Amino acid sequence: MIVLLAAVLVVALGGLFDLPVRRVALMLMLLWAVALLGHLLLPEGHALLRLIGGSARGWGALGVAALIAAVYAGGVAFLRRRARGAPAPVGAGPMTQGREPQETAMAGPFSAAELDRYARHIVLREIGGTGQRRLKEARVLVVGAGGLGSPALLYLAAAGVGTIGVIDDDTVSSSNLQRQVIHRDDSIGMEKVFSAEAAMRALNPHVGIRPYNRRLVAEEAPALFADYDLILDGSDNLDTRYLVNAAAVSARRPLISAAITQWEGQISLYDPARGAPCYACIFPERPAAGLAPSCAEAGVMGALPGVMGAMMAVEAIKEIAGAGEGLRGRLLIYDALYAESRQITLRRSPGCAVCGG
Repeated sequence: MIVLLAAVLVVALGGLFDLPVRRVALMLMLLWAVALLGHLLLPEGHALLRLIGGSARGWGALGVAALIAAVYAGGVAFLRRRARGAPAPVGAGPMTQGREPQETAMAGPFSAAELDRYARHIVLREIGGTGQRRLKEARVLVVGAGGLGSPALLYLAAAGVGTIGVIDDDTVSSSNLQRQVIHRDDSIGMEKVFSAEAAMRALNPHVGIRPYNRRLVAEEAPALFADYDLILDGSDNLDTRYLVNAAAVSARRPLISAAITQWEGQISLYDPARGAPCYACIFPERPAAGLAPSCAEAGVMGALPGVMGAMMAVEAIKEIAGAGEGLRGRLLIYDALYAESRQITLRRSPGCAVCGG
């Protein structure tokens, strides 16, 4: 009873003075060691042994059980860190590593309007105020304002991502409106990045938008990507996909990439800087002609890019806020026609020409 009361007192004082968990655990370990040594060193029948209670064998078993629990907890924490990548520094989100903090147009404390807007995020245990702050401080670049980019951009803006960049050189056409939900009929003929900017500003005036009305080229991509924390690839051609992957590897930025055709979509998070494969590790060669037709050639069910683009936004929010388990090292394949999904584990290729394996 004396030892139990002492242990409760140690835990209570640790919580009162906000002591680190490791320090509280060390004090409990010392308390256990005193009890065990008492039984080993003091003669049988000693008055102190009656106060301590138990036996040397009992205290030893308790120590072994605590050690097993600690090893298990440590192993689980290690696996979670490995799945998510390297942990962020104290006070910083996982997407702010490797660059100096920079102010954005939306920097500063939350306003009352923002707190009300993001209330459903803040009450989520996995996001909370800290995660929402990370979202506000994050910079996310979306390549493509088409079928995949449309829902991703809308949900990133709605979630309160502080700075959102979007790069695309196309204009809105009537055939886009079947699936590219960020654009409107009166946007036909307008540059997609400006149409998307207007829609995001109308949805959430508390975020900063950076439209890049041009085609992404190899010469500028690495420098552009380095100014962002996370890249989302919603492009619709293989040339751009391989270019985006190479630039993301060069800038050491995580890349969330999705693709769609007809009724099927796929998505993964490529991040060789944190142990995951890059896009070229999994798709080192372009498919033969005709095996990967464009949406214009093969068609696409209108709601499918909405599903996959929303998944891109989900994975981005999780990655920024440090919530749950992301798709780093996993490829998720969704078959809308038969309402099925499956996952494939991905590993880096030792001979990858882009990330070096």
